[in-house]
Amino acid sequence: MLLNTVVVTEFMTNCFIVADESTMDAVIIDPGGEGKKIVQEVEKMGVNVVAVINTHAHVDHIGALKDVKDAFASELMLHQAELPILKTATKMGRLFGISVETPPEPDRFLADGDQVVCGNIAFTVIETPGHSPGGISLVTSDGKFCFAGDTLFSGSIGRTDLPGGDYHTLINSIKTKLIPLGDDVKVLTGHGPATTIGFERRYNPFL
Repeated sequence: MLLNTVVVTEFMTNCFIVADESTMDAVIIDPGGEGKKIVQEVEKMGVNVVAVINTHAHVDHIGALKDVKDAFASELMLHQAELPILKTATKMGRLFGISVETPPEPDRFLADGDQVVCGNIAFTVIETPGHSPGGISLVTSDGKFCFAGDTLFSGSIGRTDLPGGDYHTLINSIKTKLIPLGDDVKVLTGHGPATTIGFERRYNPFL
């Protein structure tokens, strides 16, 4: 598996480009902004983008959707419960003092247990709401990696004070959906450094 982490915008959002090194098919996870930068990284890698997946639709994770969609004409995927947030992205951007282009419509809605295939890699969707109503995490088919969006961070958790957020729902998502994945699973977070399930289970003060 090829993994390129592109940190974008003042929100320091982790955009992930994940590719199967045998087929060079790739997915982009959470293109939060700076679309040209993301497109250039894809071109440097020489991969073929087959899907763009959003763990959720907050403005710091969807700012480059139009750019990557225009560049690669790949399927845009997210949970259906995120659609209202996606549709208000331009307005929410203004509240945060940033300009957000109207994002394109999703091509596919993802739900718990769905799979997104990228060459020889399959991402299994786990519904992990709480930070947002339709937040999802993605686990690779080898069980070694989890892309958790803003559900879980190194030593912290996602904020729950935005519309649709709920603290108790988020904690329940982490404890019932992510912790059972196993201590050795590497967690790729929406912001900040990667961590492991085992480290967070032992030391995360929110758990």
